[in-house]
Amino acid sequence: MTRPDTDTAAVLKAAQDNLWMHFTRHSSYDATEIPTITRGDGAYIYDIHGKRYLDGLSGLFVVQMGHGRAELAEAAAKQAQELAFFPLWSYAHPKAAELAGRLADLTPGDLNRVFFTTGGGEAVETAWKLAKQYFKLTGKPGKYKVVSRSIAYHGTPQGALSITGIPMFKAPFEPLVPGSIRVPNTNYYRADEITGVPGMTPEQFGRWAADQVGKAIEMEGPETVAAVFVEPVQNAGGCFPPPPGYFQRLREICDTHDVLLVSDEVICAFGRLGTMFGGQKFDYVPDIITCAKGLTSGYSPIGAMIASERLFEPFASGDAMFGHGYTFGGHPVSSAVALANLDLFEREDVLGHVQRNEPVFRATLEKLRDLPIVGDVRGAGYFYGIELVKDRDTKETFDDDESERLLRGFLSKALYEAGLYCRADDRGDPVVQLAPPLTCGPAEFDEIESILRSVLTEAWKRL
Repeated sequence: MTRPDTDTAAVLKAAQDNLWMHFTRHSSYDATEIPTITRGDGAYIYDIHGKRYLDGLSGLFVVQMGHGRAELAEAAAKQAQELAFFPLWSYAHPKAAELAGRLADLTPGDLNRVFFTTGGGEAVETAWKLAKQYFKLTGKPGKYKVVSRSIAYHGTPQGALSITGIPMFKAPFEPLVPGSIRVPNTNYYRADEITGVPGMTPEQFGRWAADQVGKAIEMEGPETVAAVFVEPVQNAGGCFPPPPGYFQRLREICDTHDVLLVSDEVICAFGRLGTMFGGQKFDYVPDIITCAKGLTSGYSPIGAMIASERLFEPFASGDAMFGHGYTFGGHPVSSAVALANLDLFEREDVLGHVQRNEPVFRATLEKLRDLPIVGDVRGAGYFYGIELVKDRDTKETFDDDESERLLRGFLSKALYEAGLYCRADDRGDPVVQLAPPLTCGPAEFDEIESILRSVLTEAWKRL
């Protein structure tokens, strides 16, 4: 049933005629209506016609605590009545200060300085700007370049897009900000192709991949490189976890060359991997964390760049100022929602729930390996990718036309029609990405597996 106050026809017409959707081929909807979601409840969402779908992507790696949590909505309403808005430009307000303190207590090491943004791309942009200014203030003005990984996604602002390693997203907007350097990612499934050395163990591949970062820094000149940006588990390309020892070696390399290690945890923070911050999952302490998404479970927009004390030190005295900010960064309502969200994490032992259920989720998805179209199942916590292949023995992938037909021509629509909202992605090799709300358990895992099995079986027949 649709809500009584929803004029279905008017909403659908406005979506067609006026709404410019993000990352969307609008021509795909020339002859069909745009899917329109009206409400959510727990792990499920409902479209404008009342049909229910399992939210297998937490909206967009966001809705950690599930949909319809009254506590989070009430926190927003209460704060809006007290102080709906005030900027952090030379003034503080209680909720932003309290949230900054709470985050500082949760972060590893001395990452105690919290700069609020309204989203993840802004947090990445902020981190690069801080890295540049920090080195200028400390007598190393030539250090401005950034190293990031192939196929990695870090956002759409001009600086963040420069750091992003997906050529097709960058090309329409070039020239971008100069100084971004690319290195191989940690896709162990494709390690033979990436390295040119067959049969590497995960440990050997981890060492090799980290060392490529060191070689890139040395090639550019350490005096020119400011930072390395990496996700704990790389999203684009289909969930690449780090091989054993990778981040420990990367930390050594950054320290050797006086290069900042930036952990882009826009997806991986706030329980997605079973830890509050993604670096904690893999036992490394970065110099900067960028985060957003799950901090409020999506109930209000917020992001943050969290920096170590040493990076704040040049700004702590004298007339130095970080000339950067956002009107809505650290918004009072969003800050209040984030605090309520963190309260829920503690009260419901969300991290423990994810840790206990991670093996169950993995084992459920591993069942799909008996399908000839499934090449690899990989990920961590509640964040997985299923790579699709044309030949499982050779790992042969699909050509561009086949990928177009498979993902956009069939798979995305078929999964949605079968009742599963997730992501069929070909920014690298074709994958299905899964990141359900952190409140899910075995029943939802079984439903995800059942729908995937049915749709992937049909996809193979069509190929």
